[in-house]
Amino acid sequence: MYRRKSQCCPGFYESREMCVPHCADKCVHGRCIAPNTCQCEPGWGGTNCSSACDGDHWGPHCSSRCQCKNRALCNPITGACHCAAGFRGWRCEERCEQGTYGNDCHQRCQCQNGATCDHITGECRCPPGYTGAFCEDLCPPGKHGPQCEQRCPCQNGGVCHHVTGECSCPPGWLGTVCGQPCPEGRFGKNCSQECQCHNGGSCDAATGQCHCSPGYTGERCQDQCPVGRYGVRCAETCQCVNGGKCYHVSGSCLCEAGFSGEHCEARLCPDGLYGIRCDKRCPCHLDNTHSCHPMSGECACKPGWSGLYCNETCSPGFYGEACQQICSCQNGADCDSVTGKCTCAPGFKGTDCSAPCPLGTYGVNCSSLCGCKNDAVCSPVDGSCTCKAGWHGVDCSTRCPSGTWGFGCNLTCQCLHGGACNTLDGTCTCAPGWRGLKCELPCQDGTYGLNCAERCDCSHADGCHSTTGHCRCLPGWSGWFSRMVP
Repeated sequence: MYRRKSQCCPGFYESREMCVPHCADKCVHGRCIAPNTCQCEPGWGGTNCSSACDGDHWGPHCSSRCQCKNRALCNPITGACHCAAGFRGWRCEERCEQGTYGNDCHQRCQCQNGATCDHITGECRCPPGYTGAFCEDLCPPGKHGPQCEQRCPCQNGGVCHHVTGECSCPPGWLGTVCGQPCPEGRFGKNCSQECQCHNGGSCDAATGQCHCSPGYTGERCQDQCPVGRYGVRCAETCQCVNGGKCYHVSGSCLCEAGFSGEHCEARLCPDGLYGIRCDKRCPCHLDNTHSCHPMSGECACKPGWSGLYCNETCSPGFYGEACQQICSCQNGADCDSVTGKCTCAPGFKGTDCSAPCPLGTYGVNCSSLCGCKNDAVCSPVDGSCTCKAGWHGVDCSTRCPSGTWGFGCNLTCQCLHGGACNTLDGTCTCAPGWRGLKCELPCQDGTYGLNCAERCDCSHADGCHSTTGHCRCLPGWSGWFSRMVP
């Protein structure tokens, strides 16, 4: 009896003695689990598992819906969320913590001065009053507020607060926009200080420095202009003459008795007369006098003259009006009694005659040239020559005569035995055969000649002549070298 052979059911096929399901379309990313039925791997779908999951699905057959937020990417296999820059959390539902940004929120924000950081890009959002990539800078001058877009309203050098725009006024100004100057009598920061100017002077609203009224001076305008000056800053010169007093404010003249006119220039009496009835003659020396006082007859001397009647020249050392100015002339110069101009004595020059003549010149105005020779010193006064040692003569061109030396050739040479004397210092140059400071010693035995520098070359002799070197032969010998007499 035969046993019946088994067969696989429809939709299956035999493989290794097993019935395996058959899928007409090959399961690309999965396996065949039943006839024409694929079981897909996670992340794949479709009848043959050839289609990848779209961005909103994951898992086997893409059957699970992704839960990711904020544009995060969903893993098609596991469903895990890969957050976009700036987000975190299991579903990427949270922004990066404050102070971090970027992928996985791993980057640290660099913003300063309380600025906030964009959680995605890290870009800084500056608070009002700040600017720069990291909000590290204050608003530039003249700007304030959010993004430094608002213009400062401050005037007159006021400084605007970079955040609020509030004005900080410089000294001398007030008001919300620094448009109001300090009220009169006040100065400084916030106009908080009181001016100290006197006599109608006003003060600088910024520094408090006083601007004096005409006729006054001093740090606080406490002084009248000095005598002879008037007006604003005492800059004007009084024009009053004949003893008239000048008003320090306007410069108007208050004339002495006997004078009139805008500048007191007019005598009430005719020239040469004085007195109440102008019937007295002035006693002054006419050529040396401006005029005499029309009431008292007192003489007003011209510059360079003094005395009761203007008949005396200025004392030495003084010149000018009433001989009250002191001459500046030096080195015996004459001072002009009228102008004070110096006339220099011979040997000097300059406006005050303080400079000696330059080397090589002498005389009045240093106009003459010196003729001294051999480095002699020329007198800047008269050009006379002071000779150096060893020279004499008017121009020091002649050496000292033989036997003399030194300044003026006044010293006598002490050299003996024909020695020559140095005209500068008197030292001796000895003649051949002599030595010593004064050439008083003959050459030592065995030497001869100039400076005793030669050696005698004698035999059978009692030395040699100190001057010529001739041998002094012993008896029985002759010749230059003392040969025996035959």
